[in-house]
Amino acid sequence: MSVRRARPRAGIAAPLRRRAGGLAWLAAGLAVTGALVVVVAGRREEFVQALGAAPLLVLAAAAALQAVALLSRCEAWHVSVGAAGGIVGRRRLYCAAGAGNLASQVNAQLGALARIAVLRRLAPAAAPRVPALIGAELPILVVEAALAALTSFTLIGPLGLPWWSPVVILGPVLMAMAGLRGLARRAGAFWSGLAVLRSLDGRTRLIAFVLIAVVAQILRNWLMLDAVGVHASLLDAVAVLIAIVTLSQLPVGPSVGAAAVVAILGGNGVALAAAAGVLLTVTGTVGALAFAAWALVDRVADWRSRRRTSRRRLPHGPRVASDVRG
Repeated sequence: MSVRRARPRAGIAAPLRRRAGGLAWLAAGLAVTGALVVVVAGRREEFVQALGAAPLLVLAAAAALQAVALLSRCEAWHVSVGAAGGIVGRRRLYCAAGAGNLASQVNAQLGALARIAVLRRLAPAAAPRVPALIGAELPILVVEAALAALTSFTLIGPLGLPWWSPVVILGPVLMAMAGLRGLARRAGAFWSGLAVLRSLDGRTRLIAFVLIAVVAQILRNWLMLDAVGVHASLLDAVAVLIAIVTLSQLPVGPSVGAAAVVAILGGNGVALAAAAGVLLTVTGTVGALAFAAWALVDRVADWRSRRRTSRRRLPHGPRVASDVRG
């Protein structure tokens, strides 16, 4: 008499783990948002007045600066993806970046995953494989980390850090940069994503585009802080940017802007700092929506143009040519 063995139900465990991770992320985001609401609750009038004090022209300028930062970072991604062997046209790459930018308003890792997934779907033949695309993110991240480490002295006053903390932060980042340059010469799908670090031209272009994006974000931070009455310096705006980038790696959610500004400049007035953070989130979302809409409209216009052309003549040529044109 044979005994029937129960089949392993491993297929159910993975969705349950993903659901548990999603619930944990949601709970963490709600907890941070709830804490901010509690802190600002006793200063509602000051908070509302600060939100209404920002002129529309300044808000529009902040959203435009966010769009400039996203465009420049997208160009840095284009350089990195191209060095990794991708032959994707800017239209498809910008469309993928637009989706990633919107997802980044919730979480940085979610934005990177969305960007890679959309690019692979839009240009499967012209885009590098997923491991190479993941590797292509690292050079941008390490340059941003190096800039943050170089300016981490701005955190000493707001966070009460010891004077030598920037040196401790900068050391590992420089070691990581040197390590990535060495790994870029290795063979393999993932390591090919680091190919932009192999040449001086690639490194220079990447750093230049990241610098433009960082400067635009610093100016946006300074505009929002000044608009609500937090008379902060550019160094304070740099500290806020470092805090935002750091917190965006955690499951904080859309409240990351308010949490970052309160952490850095809450001593100057919690309500004003929270209002500035909310406006940073709003203008950042508007800038991301404008970038995504522009990329989508351009993509649709290109698709309609190629469709009209294909009606006049029979389509021919390999599919990769279509991916490159886009």
